[in-house]
Amino acid sequence: MSQIDLLRDKLPEAAKDLRLNLQTVLRPENLTSDQVWGVALASVYFIGHAELRDAVLADATAAGIPEAVIDDAKASASIMGMNTVYYRFRHLVEKPSYATMPARLRMMRMGQPQTDKVSFELMSMACAALAGCGMCITAHEATLTQHGVSEAAVHDSVRIAAVLQGAAVALGIVA
Repeated sequence: MSQIDLLRDKLPEAAKDLRLNLQTVLRPENLTSDQVWGVALASVYFIGHAELRDAVLADATAAGIPEAVIDDAKASASIMGMNTVYYRFRHLVEKPSYATMPARLRMMRMGQPQTDKVSFELMSMACAALAGCGMCITAHEATLTQHGVSEAAVHDSVRIAAVLQGAAVALGIVA
């Protein structure tokens, strides 16, 4: 039995929908296996729920996911932890003067991932959705579609993040 299945079985009856969603969400039709696990890992690193993070990492490792995917997931979650605060601030304040100020935040890894640009952007999209940063969501969605990624694949990345966030909340109910 996978580690995610073991966690799924811990969820309370009130989270029955999440139990079912956890069974299916990591099998989307529009992403590669590496992309699915990369998005899932970036999401759980971003969410910060240790038990869920450990389960997803164990299952990704058991599935043979390369270290480069795991490292990019960590990098994406870390960078997006910074970017979603900064760009959400700029978006919500809506003062043109802030838009003219350089961010001066180092983000080199976004342009030089260990895997590929599309996979890193899918991971970043999941984190942007988790943070609710409209500016980041718009930017990553545009980059993904410019790289030929289907809306269905973008949708899958956000669904993975949403279900994992719901699972983290539900696990907090039983803790």
